[in-house]
Amino acid sequence: MRSAWADGPAYITQCPMRPGQSYVYNFRIVGQRGTLWWHAHFSWLRATLHGPLVILPPRGVPYPFPKPYREVPLMLGTYTSTPLPSIFATVCATHSHRSSVGEWFNADPEAVIKQALQTGGGPNVSDAYTFNGFPGPTYNCSGGGNSTFKLKVKPGRTYMLRLINAALNDELFFAVANHTLTVVQADASYVKPFAATTLVISPGQTMDVLLTAATNPSSTAFAIAVAPYTNTVGTFDNTTATAVLEYTPQRPAALRGLPAPPLPRYNDTGAVTNFSSNFRSLASARYPARVPLSVDRSFFFAVGLGADPCQSPVNGTCQGPNNTRFAASINNVSFVMPKTSLLQAHYQRRYNGVLAANFPAAPLRKFNYTGTPPNNTFVTHGTRVVPLAFNTSVEVVLQDTSIQGAESHPLHLHGYDFHVVGTGFGNYDAANDTAKYNLVDPVQRNTISVPTAGWVAIRF
Repeated sequence: MRSAWADGPAYITQCPMRPGQSYVYNFRIVGQRGTLWWHAHFSWLRATLHGPLVILPPRGVPYPFPKPYREVPLMLGTYTSTPLPSIFATVCATHSHRSSVGEWFNADPEAVIKQALQTGGGPNVSDAYTFNGFPGPTYNCSGGGNSTFKLKVKPGRTYMLRLINAALNDELFFAVANHTLTVVQADASYVKPFAATTLVISPGQTMDVLLTAATNPSSTAFAIAVAPYTNTVGTFDNTTATAVLEYTPQRPAALRGLPAPPLPRYNDTGAVTNFSSNFRSLASARYPARVPLSVDRSFFFAVGLGADPCQSPVNGTCQGPNNTRFAASINNVSFVMPKTSLLQAHYQRRYNGVLAANFPAAPLRKFNYTGTPPNNTFVTHGTRVVPLAFNTSVEVVLQDTSIQGAESHPLHLHGYDFHVVGTGFGNYDAANDTAKYNLVDPVQRNTISVPTAGWVAIRF
């Protein structure tokens, strides 16, 4: 929702709810339609508490595309640490924890992130991906039909899949064997429809796609598959999860040997770039693209992983590179969680002891961001912010860095949508790249992935 006061990040816009307490969120829906999602926002609890949030058009206002026969929310990519129901308890290992959506960990997710913070290394990877909580038949813990999500369709009918990537860290390829999908919405904003056989959806993103069932299908069932996209230098869950597209009223199909979609390799940045380049705002009279043509404030944020010295080692060592601790940063500043909500402190003008209004608008020391990393990879720490006056038009260039290895970074802007006006590979060059901006029909989103060894420019 476009409301910073009720946007949820703990100690950023509000203090977290304590055990036993409750909180009522009040918000208005203005200019949004499509699929969003809600989730907890403290540590990794978003993996355990979340769900779809569907915004329908106002009564009497049609979709700007043919109305589908049925709409199906389909969540991909995160887990829950609640115990498995009995049907899953027979499928997976003892002491398991189940995902209602997407990734499945055979552990308490809070223990996973706690261990990573203690050791300074990357968190343990998930054990499976899931569709609406079902891992499908490709994993050792699977139990055939009882653990497989099935989407039943009728020949000739069109279905709208409301896709949500609720994964913690994984960008996902998505495809349905022998079927073409039409993308019509992204992050609760309409886009110019375009066809694709393979989608890419980043953590936090939503995407509404149309699937038309064949009139005379070549099989009674087809595999739906997801697999990760990553360029990380570390370990990741390099597995494929499958669900089933099943034509009715045919007899249920065997799960093994279904026609499967050919997904790109896990590090196929070209496939991701080709898909992402298709997104354009509808930019019609009813749904205009209100992109700022000029901006009041400009920022250049270099994002990536740095390091901290090995303090408080576990078993005598830290698990980051060269006996250090991994530390994420923007402009070499790693965020320190405050004990007072930042928005509350700003509203009450109580900065002292809570925050500093001096976040750097650009890196203090320039370097070859996507080339050879600097010798000193240690980051600074602080609770530093950028105050903006009401109604300020802003441009932010998000630049990937190769300090600990170049990789794609999904980023979300809370309480706002933004327009993606430009993107490219290598180091951003304002003298040449600004002239290539799309200020006519750029896609409007709330979550974007900074390309591997590249940059993306957003305006809001």
